[in-house]
Amino acid sequence: MNKPRRHQKGYVFRKGDNWYLRYYDFELQPDDKLRKVQKCKKLVEFGGDYRSKSAVKVLADEFLAPLNNGKMSPASTMTLNQFIEKRYLPFVEANKEPSTYAGYKNSFNLHIKKHGNIALRDVRTLEIEDMLTAIALEFDTAKSTIAHDKMFLSGTFRYAKRQGVVNTENPVRDAVLPKCKETEDTFAYSLEDELTMIRVLPEPSSTVVAVAAWTGLRKGELRGMAWERYTGDMIYVAKSVWRNDIKAPKTRASKAPVPVIAQLAAKLAEYRELSGSPETGWIFPNSVGNPLDLDRLVSDVIRPALEKAGIEWHGWHAFRRGLATNLHRLGVQDKVIQAILRHSNVGVTQGCYIKTVDSDAVIAMQKLEHATNMQLEAENRKSAGRLPIN
Repeated sequence: MNKPRRHQKGYVFRKGDNWYLRYYDFELQPDDKLRKVQKCKKLVEFGGDYRSKSAVKVLADEFLAPLNNGKMSPASTMTLNQFIEKRYLPFVEANKEPSTYAGYKNSFNLHIKKHGNIALRDVRTLEIEDMLTAIALEFDTAKSTIAHDKMFLSGTFRYAKRQGVVNTENPVRDAVLPKCKETEDTFAYSLEDELTMIRVLPEPSSTVVAVAAWTGLRKGELRGMAWERYTGDMIYVAKSVWRNDIKAPKTRASKAPVPVIAQLAAKLAEYRELSGSPETGWIFPNSVGNPLDLDRLVSDVIRPALEKAGIEWHGWHAFRRGLATNLHRLGVQDKVIQAILRHSNVGVTQGCYIKTVDSDAVIAMQKLEHATNMQLEAENRKSAGRLPIN
């Protein structure tokens, strides 16, 4: 399906405060046939280095180069929306976790789709930055959400390049996030709050919280716990449940066994006896034998009980961060915490899970104050010993 290429220079013109380029291109139609169409592209705003047509012509030549030398495939005339819907999201669904697919699909439908009616080959870093800025202004969203949208777009163009649809550099890579409100800091439960929760919650909520607090298992891994994978001193993570999807954990590191402390072993033994001493099956089943819906458990049981106890609910992942923080406060090395949480690298553990709480900061400054006083006293004694005796 190759068309003979003819070198084109395009027509550069100024309209208002902007420079534009008029040129010809081929578009891939739904029936896979090519149609030659005339297009108009905004190149740059008038002013600065771009006051003359000759200066703007350099930009036009750069833009037209992939068309003239054949580096752009006809498929690259697909809009960003078309490529995401027809190519990228199906790839994500087939190769990534269901939760990842759901998150990407939400990002596309809520944020990207409104701005994605532009051909893949026409997307530059400028368009990406304009898109992210528009999303931030429209939704007044936090920086972490915009960063997630950028990551989704970057993955889209990496996949397009791997598929040979585009052969240019990833336009998302150098895009700078717009100024927007900072992401609220994530929360980590203290050991004191966790013990209170375990005490005031009924079963099975009490045991679910105990497992979350003392193992750091992810929510899907909590739902996927099975009695045949529990030895009394180890929990072997073999399944992760998200909605109705049951899969193996996402990485090899996530499949590592999780140690069980004596208090949790006693708690699980008591819960097992209350459950009829099962040998196999889900540890936390619902009334029909499927994995328990933890979100419903929170809304129906956990949140109301914690409100009465004066404890705010911060989500299941706060137990995972809490375990990392509590171990860190006890002096456990970060590499060991990484192994317990089954992270692929210690940077994730240090950057996202270990929280330095206010009490830690106060204690640290008190230690610094004490060390400084000791040093000053030593120097004063040393100075006093050198003073001449009258």
